[in-house]
Amino acid sequence: MPFSIRLRVTEQELDELQHVSNVVYVRWIQDVAVAHSEAVGLGLEAYRQRGAVFVVRRHEVDYLRPALSGDEVEVETRVVAMSPVTATRQTFIRRMADGRVLVQAQTQWAYVSTATGRPVRIPPEVTQRFTIEPL
Repeated sequence: MPFSIRLRVTEQELDELQHVSNVVYVRWIQDVAVAHSEAVGLGLEAYRQRGAVFVVRRHEVDYLRPALSGDEVEVETRVVAMSPVTATRQTFIRRMADGRVLVQAQTQWAYVSTATGRPVRIPPEVTQRFTIEPL
């Protein structure tokens, strides 16, 4: 089942064209992934105790429609694939008023050692916390 958060667009999140800045969308993509991980019991401290954390390796973002000040949006994510050292998430950002998809993104997260910064195997106690939901 996808995980989601709801947000209301603020004036501070707008760019000079008066719609949500692309940088804000990327922040929301990261924020929902972090919130999902925390919801399954894997906050930053839990990762630090394991000596490894997920870091973004690649974002692929399609900006389809603008969000405007005051819009309520749902940011939905799911893990769609896992390899021994990476997890891939699909994220959709929808406007609540009409259900239209504003942004769709795919992000590859690498699991890296906090000591070396190099990729390491994702342990079973981490992978088991996430349901893989291919689209």
